[in-house]
Amino acid sequence: MTGGELAVACLLDAAVGDPRWFPHPVRWMGFLVDRCDRLVYRLLLSPAKQRIAGLLLAVALPCGAYAGGASLIWLGHSIDSLWGSAVAVLIAWTTLAARDLIDHVLAVQRALESASLAEARTAVAKIVGRDTEEMSESDIVRATVETIAESTADGIMAPLFYLALGGAPLALAYKAVSTLDSMIGHLDDRYRWFGWASARLDDVANFLPARITAFLLVLSVGIVSRSWDAMQRAWNILLRDGERHPSPNSGRPEAAMAGALGVQLGGVNRYDGFPVERPCLGDPGQPLTRDHIGRALTLMIWTSLLGVLLGMGWLVMVRG
Repeated sequence: MTGGELAVACLLDAAVGDPRWFPHPVRWMGFLVDRCDRLVYRLLLSPAKQRIAGLLLAVALPCGAYAGGASLIWLGHSIDSLWGSAVAVLIAWTTLAARDLIDHVLAVQRALESASLAEARTAVAKIVGRDTEEMSESDIVRATVETIAESTADGIMAPLFYLALGGAPLALAYKAVSTLDSMIGHLDDRYRWFGWASARLDDVANFLPARITAFLLVLSVGIVSRSWDAMQRAWNILLRDGERHPSPNSGRPEAAMAGALGVQLGGVNRYDGFPVERPCLGDPGQPLTRDHIGRALTLMIWTSLLGVLLGMGWLVMVRG
């Protein structure tokens, strides 16, 4: 992939997002994972066999995604170099999720601004896995800001990282890893054994992107606020609280976001009616308000822009 192809893919994502009419590869991946999940669940395999089945799926789906993407690009180049470049751009576009995240977050923001808590709960339910039926406005804001921070890492920066590192096929393989983790990488009784490999693979795949995202979030708050103190505060919170999250990766961008906004994230979330305590990240300097959603979105956009520039710079350097 060239720097120009990366730029065009990012512009496509910004302009079009994720249209439902387009045959998005993640939906195909989700269909395959769901079929495998149903088969394993129906066969009532032992924990050891579930582990093996999960490991095979965690290897096969990303490898298949990589091979499929590489084959399509090769086929395009066999016709004409312009066709090959176009196919690479289209695949790269499908791996990015910036516009989709913005659209969902703006839906939450508009509902809150119209004082419709019910609509805001419905909108935020589309981007979080926690229970939303009884959320207060502060809970909705916190959930949205946390999602912005986490999705900046795994929905934008991680695909950019793998696009720059190995082109569209590697980014597509990463999306397969992310899809596996979101669908079966859980610690509940059903997926404890079948999803363990997918969860661990996702941890490895997001290790560097999460930390790059956190660093760029710190830089972004300096750019937006033009304040060294704000950037220093975000950096200090990142260093202090980044490891508190149970996820080895999610805590980094969330801690950086908490420090950048001067708020505290984390606390009690409810899943299927049961409360789950999450470590608090950041200092309770000010209560969360709907204004923090817009500020978090601004930081996400600046972080994404920095990521695109870094990716393009890297590609120009390595490809001459």
